[in-house]
Amino acid sequence: MSISGITNIALSGVRAQTTRVGAIANNVANSSTPDYARLNTSLTTVASGGVQATGNPTASDVDPATELTNLLEAEQSYKANATVFETGADMWEMLMSIKRD
Repeated sequence: MSISGITNIALSGVRAQTTRVGAIANNVANSSTPDYARLNTSLTTVASGGVQATGNPTASDVDPATELTNLLEAEQSYKANATVFETGADMWEMLMSIKRD
């Protein structure tokens, strides 16, 4: 796998977690809205590598504890993907400096 492939996969993970956090925020904001359908985010793998997030309305009620747990999980996943992306960018920078020398 190439460095650009790894960074693209990490970037897709960052985007997926951003979508997930948006759904969580929407759930919390609408928790007291009558007949609100809670958004559940599904993560699916993409054939070219990476992950994609889609929000699906469910009939369940919004539970603040579940939303907080999901938010903490999304935060950790975001951080992990951001670290991989930064490492890939550092590797590119190192390769470019070697090429210039």
